[in-house]
Amino acid sequence: MKAAVFIDKDGTLVKDVPYNTDPAHVQLREEAVDALRRLQAAGFELVLVSNQAGVALGRFAERRLERLWLHLRKTLAHAGVDLAAFYYCPHHPQGAVPAYAVECDCRKPKPGMLERAARERNIDLARSWMIGDILDDVEAGHRAGCRAIMLDVGSETEWHESPLRAPEFYARDLDAASHYILAST
Repeated sequence: MKAAVFIDKDGTLVKDVPYNTDPAHVQLREEAVDALRRLQAAGFELVLVSNQAGVALGRFAERRLERLWLHLRKTLAHAGVDLAAFYYCPHHPQGAVPAYAVECDCRKPKPGMLERAARERNIDLARSWMIGDILDDVEAGHRAGCRAIMLDVGSETEWHESPLRAPEFYARDLDAASHYILAST
């Protein structure tokens, strides 16, 4: 089994543009490529995990996420980074699209996306990490059995604290997060 780093998309890997599925508006965080290269060189599989409530809310069609995923994967591949997989949750309990307006086990802070990735990709969750920009990301990582880092970049608005929402480390950016992971393994 392999170790992975699960990475939240909006606000963590890319600058947050709410409900964006247009590749032209996707901008990687400045330090992302170097940080991901460093983690990949250390043997971590890189897996993107993202809540995409815009589908349930009727802001965009689910099929638009495929184009965005391909753009991110291609952009990172040109920089020498293999983004292995993309898991997303299209659900939201208060959604406007009935098929997606459900309670699910994949919407972070629930661990479903990480657990599914672990099953499908032979990932050892106990050796893996979750990096995100809000405490729901941290909680999802801990519920799945991973260690977790929160990028303290001003995204969190709901400081509901609990042991599951206490990250192992608060990082200023992905660069600091990658160094912490490597020093901790």
